[in-house]
Amino acid sequence: MDTPTTDASTTAPPPAAVPPDVELAHAVDVLRLLADRTRLAVLAMLDGTEMSVTAIAEALDRPVPAVSQHLARLRAGRLVTARRDGTTVWYGQPDEHVAALVTNVLQHTEHALYETPPHHRAG
Repeated sequence: MDTPTTDASTTAPPPAAVPPDVELAHAVDVLRLLADRTRLAVLAMLDGTEMSVTAIAEALDRPVPAVSQHLARLRAGRLVTARRDGTTVWYGQPDEHVAALVTNVLQHTEHALYETPPHHRAG
């Protein structure tokens, strides 16, 4: 009696549809904005909170004008929000999708760099 074989081509789910060109182009633009150490660090710090440009610059040990330029690019790309309160502008993440994107790329990196990624360690 023959044992039935499993053919991957018959059991695998169908491939996902290719997103429309306009969506792919925008996604590439978003990834280009994230492909900068300072901008990625800014977005990581803004997870679940708001910070002023001064606080961000101090945390990154970078000049305020340089951080302001990065925030302007992130704001133009709709990756940060800006809320004015008096003379201070508070920056935050616009939604859970940006937070998930930043978290996932950083956790993916941890998997590449560590045998046991920090986000898997008990603590």
